[in-house]
Amino acid sequence: METSELLKKVRKIEIKTKGLTKQIFAGQYHSAFKGKGMAFSEVREYQYGDDIRSIDWNVTARFSSPYIKIYDEERELTVILLIDMSHSHQFGTSKSFKDEMLTEMAAVLSFSAIKNNDKVGVIFFTNKVEKFIPPKKGVTHILRIISELIDFQPQNSGTDISEALRFLTNAIKKRSTAFILSDFIDHKGFEDAIKIANKKHDVIAVKVNDIREQEIPDIGFARIRDAESGKLIWVDTSDLMIRKRFFDNYIRHELYLKDVFSRTGVDVVNIKTGQDYIKPLMNFFKKRGKR
Repeated sequence: METSELLKKVRKIEIKTKGLTKQIFAGQYHSAFKGKGMAFSEVREYQYGDDIRSIDWNVTARFSSPYIKIYDEERELTVILLIDMSHSHQFGTSKSFKDEMLTEMAAVLSFSAIKNNDKVGVIFFTNKVEKFIPPKKGVTHILRIISELIDFQPQNSGTDISEALRFLTNAIKKRSTAFILSDFIDHKGFEDAIKIANKKHDVIAVKVNDIREQEIPDIGFARIRDAESGKLIWVDTSDLMIRKRFFDNYIRHELYLKDVFSRTGVDVVNIKTGQDYIKPLMNFFKKRGKR
């Protein structure tokens, strides 16, 4: 992609996602991720948007105005985005492709982090770890991440979530909040890897799917390509049994994912292409902030 075109796309996403960041995370990001199991350091005066659960009532009573507890790591959280770059994300039958939605959501999460003076790092993965951008702060760093999201061309096409999680566990020593942005179409299984990663880090799954992964419309004979293997096959979509088998496979995989996330204690945000992703993210952060 030409530099001028890339810069225009980066700027467009920056403008859109900065606005969404204010809309989604007004006060929610802080309460959802800050001060969980961290060492007490000092107190400061209460500011609008602070979590009232952090109020130090003894100091508040002494000075007749609210003060909150500050924790050492509260000042600097590390956010890691594990972004699935496999070919299955070049798919979408509604308003947008999966990779477009993942780019926007990654930008929203990144801008939310830097607004709170946190570091952001990225792991691009397919069936291999394709690229690692170490955690840093600042708008320039975030714009580099967005640029990579738009222009990055992976060397591989498959998906291996376990590989990405093992890299996370080994490469990031300090406890971090790790978002996995993926459709989770990984037939190898990743339960052990996500269980280990979630013990060291706070792992959150952001699952993006398209309606056509759930059901095939009746359009007669159609040639279908598997995005990850590249294999082309002819399918008679008017055959009720074929459509039922397709749907059954989808349900089986969804139940597997639900079971894995439940048993490993990983929170999940479900997003569908063509639908507004703002509401699911808002609901997730509000729910998490109340814990």
